[in-house]
Amino acid sequence: MKLPQALTIRDLRLIAQDKLPRSVFGFIDGGAHDERTLRDNEADFAAMRFAPRVLVDVSQRTQAVELLGQKLRSPLILGPTGMAGLLWPHGDLAMARATAAAGIGYCQSTTSNCSIEQIASEGRSDHWFQLYVQKDRGITASLIERARLAKCPVLVLTVDLPLQGPRERDVRNGFTIPPRIGLDNVFDYASKLGWLWRMANGPRITFGNLDSATDAKPKLTTLTARIAAQFDASVSWKDLAWLRAQWPGKLAVKGILHPEDARLAVAHGVDAVIVSNHGGRQLDGAPSAVSALPAIAEAIDGKVDIIMDGGVRRGSDIVKAMALGANACIVGRAGLYGLAAGGQAGVAQAISILQQEIDITQALLGLPDLSQVSQRVIF
Repeated sequence: MKLPQALTIRDLRLIAQDKLPRSVFGFIDGGAHDERTLRDNEADFAAMRFAPRVLVDVSQRTQAVELLGQKLRSPLILGPTGMAGLLWPHGDLAMARATAAAGIGYCQSTTSNCSIEQIASEGRSDHWFQLYVQKDRGITASLIERARLAKCPVLVLTVDLPLQGPRERDVRNGFTIPPRIGLDNVFDYASKLGWLWRMANGPRITFGNLDSATDAKPKLTTLTARIAAQFDASVSWKDLAWLRAQWPGKLAVKGILHPEDARLAVAHGVDAVIVSNHGGRQLDGAPSAVSALPAIAEAIDGKVDIIMDGGVRRGSDIVKAMALGANACIVGRAGLYGLAAGGQAGVAQAISILQQEIDITQALLGLPDLSQVSQRVIF
């Protein structure tokens, strides 16, 4: 069911804000500390200006790209975002199915509510899997093997989370996993009857890839604490080398902002670098992803694919990122806003909005084939 009042991603955000409890919306919407980097991710796109060319035949247009061995209808990958099941029952499956129907990429998070196997069997068979290296390397090795058996073509290693960033909005809003209803927020939750009904009648909220690490099914609060304790501040380049040796498929490293780190990643045999500041949720004051992109593209010099992650709210943002050297973009919040607004149909609408905006942007730029975009389209 299409949401007729949603013409843009920002419209979907407002619908999501209206439908979710404040603490749950804040969890997907917020960033670290003062949220400067979160805002810069969008603002630095907005500051860029196009240089359109005219009298070009754009009657036939394509935004298809080939990325890490996959052909995509658009240069767009949804995810990886954890806890999508808090927004809509079977949220990860909804995102996987919507992306498959749209012909774009989908990357599942280690901390998603569905398991790798559920996505492969019930969502789509060619999804990417995002990995956090755990203190218990046995758990890490198990996740790698499960991704291989599920035939995930791409493993995405996130490297910018040795510790979880300080998300003060979550603290102020009293966000917990699972959500807690108390005297301070009872009226807020009571006003979200649709969300409460879906959560009450949906599947048990858990971490589908990690609760199977033990035979017993622990309480979610216990499992959350156990997962938090597994973040490993000792992860280093030697772990990337170990992972490259373990993983037979394509390997991407996510969380790169410095050109020298990009060169090191290439030297360690990765197939793609993902320029990302974790959506502004880790180090506040880090550069926006799009501002870091040109120097990384220059450092890599076409040796591997580059994907940009952070701040995409318009299809035109994706075109700008590609003009600066990205082969495609990861979109996190846009998909989550759609999911919270309307489940799978909302995700599909978010994707459609971005695809339509890409199409009109390339037409007005005089660019029939988006894969041929270059810095000439930017003033």
